[in-house]
Amino acid sequence: MASEETASQSHRRDSIKSSVTNTAANRRRQQAISIGKERREALIRAKRLCRDSLIENDENGKGLDEGEMVIDEEKSVLNARTAQTVQELKSFLSYQGKDATQKAIEALRALRRLLSKSEVPPTEAAIQEGAVPLLVQCLSFGSADEQLLEAAWCVTNIAAGGPEETKSLLPALPLLVAHLGEKSSAHVAEQCAWALGNVAGEDMELRSILFAQGALLPLTRLMLSNKGSTARTAAWALSNLIKGPDPKAANELIRIEAIIDTIIKHLKTAYEELVIEVAWVVVYLSALSDKAISLLVRSDVVPVLVNLLVRSESLQLLIPVLRSLGNLVAADGYITHSVLIVGNDITDQLLSGLIKCLKSEHRVLKKEALWVLSNIAAGTLEHKTLILSSEVVPLLIGLLSTAPFETKKEVAYTLGNICVGHTKGSDNRCDIIVGHLVPLVKGGCLPGFVNLVRSADLEAARVGLQFLELVMRGYPNGEGPKLVEREDGIDAMERFQFHENQEMRNMANTLVDKYFGADYGLE
Repeated sequence: MASEETASQSHRRDSIKSSVTNTAANRRRQQAISIGKERREALIRAKRLCRDSLIENDENGKGLDEGEMVIDEEKSVLNARTAQTVQELKSFLSYQGKDATQKAIEALRALRRLLSKSEVPPTEAAIQEGAVPLLVQCLSFGSADEQLLEAAWCVTNIAAGGPEETKSLLPALPLLVAHLGEKSSAHVAEQCAWALGNVAGEDMELRSILFAQGALLPLTRLMLSNKGSTARTAAWALSNLIKGPDPKAANELIRIEAIIDTIIKHLKTAYEELVIEVAWVVVYLSALSDKAISLLVRSDVVPVLVNLLVRSESLQLLIPVLRSLGNLVAADGYITHSVLIVGNDITDQLLSGLIKCLKSEHRVLKKEALWVLSNIAAGTLEHKTLILSSEVVPLLIGLLSTAPFETKKEVAYTLGNICVGHTKGSDNRCDIIVGHLVPLVKGGCLPGFVNLVRSADLEAARVGLQFLELVMRGYPNGEGPKLVEREDGIDAMERFQFHENQEMRNMANTLVDKYFGADYGLE
């Protein structure tokens, strides 16, 4: 087990591991890379079509103007109308009459409405017809706000398309960033932020381009806005911009003055959609930036997140709140030593919130709650004892038997960490907390760990073997091997006798030879 003093450098859950390469930093960064897909498919789209007017659609929630209902049409008809509209826009932009601007705006509005229709808007048809350079022209400085808004809206929905469609917008990016500035109207700036959020949601290459073009600072300024919808859009765009895997943007964001205060302020607001987006900003900061972690854990962010965990029933909010707490607890021992002190209200509230999530029917909530709990369980003896004495242990033992496989692994880490203390000696073995091991085994956890040993997943099998080693080495009166044998643990371990993975083969064979050798069973 990593010592408490070095908990910020190593993965807390590594307590029951004998050979570890999966550090806390790697785990957090892997999560940051993968969570974009999870967000897009399961929770919140990483890219978003804009169908409602930002002028009328704020946190009070108004829909489309009358006559702008979203209607699915035959693809060929929609493409033909789109091509015609792009040609009309091109014609009006070259028109020199006194009403030229108004005609261009009307054509932009028509194009925007087409790009807002159906689940698969005709973005490819618009691009092929030459819409992008026309939209860049419409975004030029000095254009009327109405024209800028309509053009940025069109760009937003093109950027919500596929990779090639998004990358076709590269010529528009500098203008979108420029229109985030203080001289732009609030609606234009917000629409440009939305467009940039869609672009940033595509891939790391585009995020790097936006970062190099200076998008981070103006988006952060927009997040400072007192207008809820503007702050929400800016926070969402920022979370897409900083989500990695390159930590450069996250490290730069945390250096911006007042960013922590802004995060705390928005996390406390009653506007839930804003709270959700700001919580995702915390997720990526805590996943990618060690500097951010250090600042966040020493601010009021953790108590605010715990409060949200306890009082919220919103899945879309609880996921980033749990992910943030898990990242922070895994990365910095300051939390367990100075914030989550056993006996403090915040610690009891956190445990209560985690238990609530473990009782949920939602698989992702359970897994995220276990990620937090397993790292708390790798903290001090007092934290281990607190968990052991709570109602969470029967829940964990039940989940170890009945939950989906990935959830079982998280449970195994938690139960294992409750039973071990510091590592010591040249063999890097953990001290066993016998007073914790015995009630867990008596509670019925051993069959679940034996089943993990039988798993084809090597990480799960390793955790299972490590727990069996704890039982055989540490259970009182030498009863451990008999308990393992009773659950068919010998058979489970012997499947690794000729396994191709040398580490697993050696670990299992060593345990069988040591505890079930020639003298086993002799009095």
